[in-house]
Amino acid sequence: VQLQASGGGLVQPGGSLRLSCAASGSIFSINVMAWYRQAPGKQRELVAHISRDGSRGYAESVKGRFTISRDNAKNTVYLQMNSVKAEDTAVYYCNSILRTGREVPPYNYWGQGTLVTVSS
Repeated sequence: VQLQASGGGLVQPGGSLRLSCAASGSIFSINVMAWYRQAPGKQRELVAHISRDGSRGYAESVKGRFTISRDNAKNTVYLQMNSVKAEDTAVYYCNSILRTGREVPPYNYWGQGTLVTVSS
């Protein structure tokens, strides 16, 4: 199983960016898909998560600015980032709790990370 993240880059404060992460490989079902981020010198933190039924949660710092969504048919999760701030600068990692078989317990998978830099 691989999680391939894309969409990072340089964006000005107040701008927008959309991250994507596609899961591929031997996937039976995906329970939760999420985005984490890690800023320099800080611990990795949960940004947003979305369950298969569409229920979502956000970190307080991004509520009202970021939107997480998923396409179950494509095993893909998105993070729409609006009104970005300098403190959103970080490496963003996608994460998925999924099963590779009917009898296989859910397992936690990570993508490689994509850098988002907010700067003028």
